[in-house]
This record gives sequence, C-alpha cells and structure tokens, in this order.
Amino acid sequence: MNFEQIKALDSQYVLQTYGRNPVAIDHGKGATLWDTEGKEYIDFTSGIGVCSLGYANEKWAKAIYDQAMKVGHISNLYYTEPYAALAAKLVPASGMAAAFFGNSGAEANEGMIKTARKYSFDKYGQGRATIITLKNSFHGRTITTLKATGQDHFHEFFFPFTEGFRYADANDMDSLLAQSGDDVCAVMMELIQGEGGVNPLNKDYVQAVAKLCAEKDWLLLIDEVQTGIGRTGSLFAFQQFDIQPDVVSFAKGIAGGLPFGGFLTNEKCRKVLGAGDHGSTFGGNPMAAAAAGVVMDAMTPAFFQEVKEKGEYLRAGIAALNSPYVSGIRGMGLMIGAGIQGMTHKELCAKLRDAGLLTLTAGKDTLRLLPPLVITKEEIDKGLAIMAQVMK
Repeated sequence: MNFEQIKALDSQYVLQTYGRNPVAIDHGKGATLWDTEGKEYIDFTSGIGVCSLGYANEKWAKAIYDQAMKVGHISNLYYTEPYAALAAKLVPASGMAAAFFGNSGAEANEGMIKTARKYSFDKYGQGRATIITLKNSFHGRTITTLKATGQDHFHEFFFPFTEGFRYADANDMDSLLAQSGDDVCAVMMELIQGEGGVNPLNKDYVQAVAKLCAEKDWLLLIDEVQTGIGRTGSLFAFQQFDIQPDVVSFAKGIAGGLPFGGFLTNEKCRKVLGAGDHGSTFGGNPMAAAAAGVVMDAMTPAFFQEVKEKGEYLRAGIAALNSPYVSGIRGMGLMIGAGIQGMTHKELCAKLRDAGLLTLTAGKDTLRLLPPLVITKEEIDKGLAIMAQVMK
C-alpha cells in the first residue's frame, strides 16, 4: 500500500489519538529508514528510544524467529528459558536482586508504585502510602501514572485520579522536604526528565534524596523507562549517579522494538510482592525475552563507551552549527535535548522531517534526539548536514 491508502485505513478504522507525521515508514537498516514512497530518513528517534539496536539487526531478528518456532507464548503459569536467562543477565549487571517482567513503561512504573505501598503497609500499616514525585516529570498514561506525573495538564478529563502523590521542584531539597510527612512511603523520579524537556538532575541532589530516603525508610524509586538499557552510556543512568535504588523500572530499549518492560528490586524489596500480588499475562513473553537477551548481550563496557563518544560527537556537531535557533544543548549519552528559539520545536521537527531527518520534541521548547544506539558516525554526519541545511 502507498501512503494515501494507509492513511485512509487509519482514518476510517483507528481511533485518532495520535498526531501522526504524514509519513508511512516501510523498512529500515541501522539508523536509516525508508517510507512507502522510497524516501530516505536518518532516524534520531529510534521509535522514542525503543529500537536500541537499530533496524534489521540480524541477531535480534533470528532470536525472535527461532523462539517463535518453538513457543511464542505460554503464560507465567509455566517456566520458560528466555525470561530466566534474561533475568540472569539483567540482575547482576544492574547490581539489583530480582526482576519482574511486564509489557510497558507505564506498567513497570505501576509495579514500582505497588511495591512501595505494600512495603510500607507490611512494615508500618495503613496511612503511609504517599509518593513524592517531581514537577515536570512523566511516568506514564495509566490513571495512576498520570497522577504520578508532575505536570498539571496531564491531570485533566479522566477524573477521579488515583490519590497519594505530591510534587516537589526538581533539584530543590527544601521543596522536597516541604512535601514530606508521616504519610510518605517513597520518592519516585527520572534522573533525566525526558518528556519534560531532557532535563538532567544534579548529581548532588540525587545523592541527597537517596540519603534522605535511607534515613526515613522511604523507598527510592528510579524511573529508567527512557534512560535505561544503555541510552545514557551505562546500563542504567543511576550507575553514573553513584546511587543504588530500592526499585528501578525499565522498558523502551530493553527488547529492541518488541513491547517489553519491568522493574528490578534490591534485596530489601525482593520479597515484598508474593504469589498473586502482581502479574501480567504477557509479562516475560518468550519471544520478547529472547529479543531482550540479544540487546543485553550488546550491553558491554566498550558499547557504553561508544554511546558516550557518539553522544559527545552529536552534541558537538549541533553546537558547531552556531544556529541562532539553538539556545542550549544538554543530556547524557545518546539522550540529547536542544533548546529551540525563533520557531516552535514542532515547526523545526516538521522541517527536519521534510528534509529527511526524524526527530522528537519534549517539554515546551526542546528538540529531543534519541538515535538508535548503533547509529554510525556517517549517519550522524548525514543528520547534522540536514540540520545545518534547515537551520542555516
């Protein structure tokens, strides 16, 4: 089908909940995509941070095929090898104690919230269930994770929301202390606020929060849905902040393109959720877990160093454009934000797309770049050339 045929089917049969770009992607290789009309695009989005190994990765595709020809799904009423083998890779590499597997980032964050509230209930009883999150955060689109999100415009339409959340200013310990109280059980935060504008937290602040949580026996919940699985130049971003969470969530890049997510607990929390306390029909799906195993095999120190170097190269390339439209560059690894002025970030994103570069927006004025972690310098250079052309 061509673009117009696909668009017509979408319009007729699909709920119009997305502001889709006028492009139908057909296939890709590495960090390069082609649409149904044959036009080439350099991809600085990786499916919003999902396609960590890029497109048409043969090891990834073979793992999925081989597992599909054995068993595609059987449920968690039985053991299967792929999820167990994946956990044996993920848990030691993270320094955590145990894993739960689900389908998405929102589901992973729901699991963290449940873990925190049950930990507190088991130890202290009722009345200690409030979770402090940060203003400008984003934690998902379920009723509970919307309420956990510290942005007012997400708290509309879908009333009543789940209660039990208060919001503090990022990088401000006085603000966090002002939200504390005897009813608090946890602090939940992203180390880089992705949807909020690619805003990294200060290391000293993060460590101070971790110390406070330890003193008050609040759980430290780290949302690494977007920052995890190599995106920032380490398996998890928290490993560059010199902290150890009680619970950390992950999703997006873990299975390289298949729906997969979950959370890891430390030893203190590994027995909080018992049989029947939490579950997921598709969690740990054999095909998705096999794909995630290939992604984890790529997560080596040398790979992380390459991610850091490519991130520095891309940030330096944007800075070298000396564009009046760029007001600042920030981020870690291949999670990069550039402040935009002189036009809206959506206008710039559309102009770049039309010129053959796919990008994302975040916050009110940020161009967000999340290329596949395997992107080559040649592909980065092509993307930078398009940016130079559009923003000259």
